[in-house]
Amino acid sequence: MTLALSKGRIFEETLPLLAAAGVEVAENPEHSRKLIIPTSDPALRLIIVRASDVPTYVQYGAADLGIAGKDVLIEHAAEHPGGLYQPIDLNIAKCRLCVAVPAGFDYVKAVHQGARLRVATKYVQAAREHFAAKGVYVDLIKLYGSMELAPLVGLADAIVDLVSSGGTLRANNLVAVEDIMPISSRLVVNQAALKTRGARLQPLLDAFQKASAALCIPQG
Repeated sequence: MTLALSKGRIFEETLPLLAAAGVEVAENPEHSRKLIIPTSDPALRLIIVRASDVPTYVQYGAADLGIAGKDVLIEHAAEHPGGLYQPIDLNIAKCRLCVAVPAGFDYVKAVHQGARLRVATKYVQAAREHFAAKGVYVDLIKLYGSMELAPLVGLADAIVDLVSSGGTLRANNLVAVEDIMPISSRLVVNQAALKTRGARLQPLLDAFQKASAALCIPQG
């Protein structure tokens, strides 16, 4: 079996779940160049991919299962509907998807029925749905990093981005003005693998479910 993971917070917060399921990881990808990592379970290996690529590896069968944030899964589903089974919210890597603007920007006045706003974000689908529900027209500018810079240099009026502690926003004189949704990471499973290798996958799914409920890592 192959589990797709990304480096960073999701990997670190997955380790206790794997340990609770009786699985130890041979190496930390932060200190290794290896992209395929064995575990103490000879039937399970990890592959290390970009967070945004996890659902693609799982959907097309290169991985049997993976762990990805709800934000990533929403964007993936917009382009590849109906391709993934999401049985478990693991309650890890928690944060919020928010709208943020420069301090002093009158967001309430700017956002009204029929208004138009320039919004920079990596989360185009979630942002589009959020503002459409408000009747606000948005010019979406897709960026992949340094989102906070966009309103500071006049590229956008607002940003939609993930916020945890809010420290980066404060450092750049931005404020979160609206929460769009809470975000956590979910276990996703290849549907064909679940049918053909369900007997092998189900014990791991059950172990993740039990471990997640027991550990329930709080938001940092």
